[in-house]
Amino acid sequence: MAEQMIETLHSGADPEPIRFLDDDGNYAPSATAAEYADELSAVGADEFRQWYRDMVATRAFDTECTHLQRQGQLALWVPSVGQEGCQVGLARAAEPQDHIFPAYREHAVARIRGVDFVDLAAQFRGLTHGGWDVTDPANGNFHLYTLVLGAQTQHATGYALGQLLDAKRAAGDTALDAGEAATATGDATMVFYGDGTSSQGDANEAMVFAASYQTPEVFVVQNNRWAISVPVARQSRTPLYRRALGFGIRAVQIDGNDPLAAYAVGRRFLREARTGGGPGYIEALTYRIGAHTTSDDPTRYRVEGELEEWQQRDPIARLEAHLRSLGVDDAFFAEVAEAADREAKRVRDAILALPAPDADAMFAHVYTEQHPRIEEQREWLDRYEASFTEETA
Repeated sequence: MAEQMIETLHSGADPEPIRFLDDDGNYAPSATAAEYADELSAVGADEFRQWYRDMVATRAFDTECTHLQRQGQLALWVPSVGQEGCQVGLARAAEPQDHIFPAYREHAVARIRGVDFVDLAAQFRGLTHGGWDVTDPANGNFHLYTLVLGAQTQHATGYALGQLLDAKRAAGDTALDAGEAATATGDATMVFYGDGTSSQGDANEAMVFAASYQTPEVFVVQNNRWAISVPVARQSRTPLYRRALGFGIRAVQIDGNDPLAAYAVGRRFLREARTGGGPGYIEALTYRIGAHTTSDDPTRYRVEGELEEWQQRDPIARLEAHLRSLGVDDAFFAEVAEAADREAKRVRDAILALPAPDADAMFAHVYTEQHPRIEEQREWLDRYEASFTEETA
C-alpha cells in the first residue's frame, strides 16, 4: 500500500516532459516543447553530427575506463552510459564565458569544454589531486569533479553570487540585498548533480541562496532513477523539479535522453540567467545504464525488465535515427565509430604511460606560506616511504 501511494504521489498530474525526439528518434515535439522550439532554429545537421561525435566518443572512453578498472589499472570508475544525451545538449547550450560545476560522471560535458579524457581518467588512477587546471582557458571554465555529494551546488552558487557582485560593481552598485531584482551579468553558472544528491542538505541550501539573491545559475539534476540502490520514488513523493518551485525557482522537467530538448531548454535558461532572470532548475529524466560505480552491482536492486526498457531509449540511438532522417549515411557513422575507438585507445595508452606523481606535490599548495603542520606531515611521509627501503635492504 505504501509503495502504491509513493508511485501515485510521484506521478501526479504533471505536464509531459519537454521533448523533441520520441523514443525511436522521430522528430515529434511534445506540447510542452512548443515554447522552446525557436532555440533549435539555428541548429542544423552539422551541429547534430558534432553532438553525435561527442556522445559516441564519450561512450567509447567510458567503456575503455571500465575495462581499465576491471584490469586493476584504475582504482574506481564512474560510468555515464545512458546519460550522454542531456550532457551533450546542455554543454552545447552553454557559452564559453559560462562556468560549469560537475559532480563526477559529466564526462561528455568535460570533453565539450576542452578537458582531455586523459585528465579525467588520471584522477581515478590516483595520479592527480584535481585532474586539470581550471584556470587554463583550454579547459573551458569546467571545474573539478566533486565526490562529496552536493558540495558542488554550494561552490556553484557561491561562484554565481560572485558573478552577480562583479556585474553590480561594474554598474556602480555595491549593494546586495536578498529579494531584489536580479542584475544582468553576461555570464552564468551551471551545476550538475543527481537525484540522490537532491536529498542532501547542501543542494537545498544552495537553492535558498540562489533564490534569495537571484544568482545567474542553472541547476541540472540528472534523474537517473537510482541513488546507488535507492529508487527515486523512495526519495521523493513528488517529481524533483517541484522542489525547486518551492524555493521560488523556475523549473521544468525534460526528457534527458533527448539532446535536442536538453539544448533548447538549457539555452533558454542560461540566457535568462545571464540577462537578469535569476536561477533555473532542469530535471533531466534519464537512466544509468551501467552501475553507479565499478564497485556497485545493480543486478542486486533493479527490477526485472527495467534496464531493457530504458535501453530502448538510448540517447545515441535516438540521435542516430534523427540524423538518418536528415539524410546522413552509413559512412558517417562508421567513421565516427572508428574515430571513437582510436580516441579510447589513445587514452588507454596515455594512462598506462603516466608517471607516478611526486609525493611532495600534495603539500605544495595547501598554504601560501610554509606551515608547521604541513612540514610535520611531509616529514612523516618521508619516514614512511623510507621504511619500505629499509625492509628490502
